[in-house]
Amino acid sequence: MAMTDPLGDMLTRIRNGVARRKSSVSTPASKLRARVLDVLQAEGYIRGYTEVAYDNGKSELSIELKYHEGAPVIREIARVSKPGRRVYVSVKSIPQVANGLGITILSTPKGVLADHVAREHNVGGEVLCSIF
Repeated sequence: MAMTDPLGDMLTRIRNGVARRKSSVSTPASKLRARVLDVLQAEGYIRGYTEVAYDNGKSELSIELKYHEGAPVIREIARVSKPGRRVYVSVKSIPQVANGLGITILSTPKGVLADHVAREHNVGGEVLCSIF
C-alpha cells in the first residue's frame, strides 16, 4: 500500500521518538523530507541527520533528536497542510507559533523555509508544519 502523506509520516516518527526519548529515528529518504530536516537543524530542533544508502537503491534518513537537560527540544510538531486539505498563505498571513517562540515551515518558490526567513524574502506558500 502506498503512503499518502510521507511528510506526515516523518513528523509522526519524530514525535514518537521524542515521546520514547530515543536518540535517533529513521525514515525513508526524499528531497522534501531532507529540506524540512535542513530547516529543523538550522533552527536548532534536531542535532542533524545523515542519509544511509542501501544496496537495493533505496535510502533512509537517520535523524538525531536533540534534548536539553533531559527534556526534548521539540515539544509539539504538527502537520498543517495535509493531502486532503492544502493550506496556502500569503506573506502577510504567515501564522506565528506560540507567539513567535515556535516556527512554521513553508514550501515557497524560494524553497522550504522557516516562517521568519519567508517574511525576509517576502514570499508565501504552502504551510507544511508547525514546531514548538
